[in-house]
Amino acid sequence: MSADAKFAELGLELPSAPKPAGVYKPLVVTGSYCYVSGHGPLLTDNTMLSGRVGSEVDQQAGYEAARQTGLAILSTLKASFGSLDKVLRVVKVLGMVNAAPEFTEHPAVINGCSELFAEIWGEENGVGARSAVGMGSLPGNITVEIEVIFELA
Repeated sequence: MSADAKFAELGLELPSAPKPAGVYKPLVVTGSYCYVSGHGPLLTDNTMLSGRVGSEVDQQAGYEAARQTGLAILSTLKASFGSLDKVLRVVKVLGMVNAAPEFTEHPAVINGCSELFAEIWGEENGVGARSAVGMGSLPGNITVEIEVIFELA
């Protein structure tokens, strides 16, 4: 099943593709790779999920924020390429969690995005290398920021 068909089957809703909040491009293609800049948990009403995991929001809210961030990334891909089918595979995910110092379950939070990508592109192509790290803060107090490298078809 194609990525676009799988997305439609899941009945997910994409936010509008986010606009850069600084001097950068949302994605850069070089050769057969697409480097997607850091995205936050953008909602369909153009607001962001915010709060530090472990003090202001719980782990489940962090997971949902990471999933929403994955949807924002998908929105950027669709806006740029017209189709998720342009993506061959997920190569690398870097997930940054706005975390309280005592919070240590960063991988469980970033699973929200990783599991979404696995649903879209399957276990073989939707799961890549990954880092999940805690940050002392993120812009606008957003809950997570995620950047991804994709291989293009």
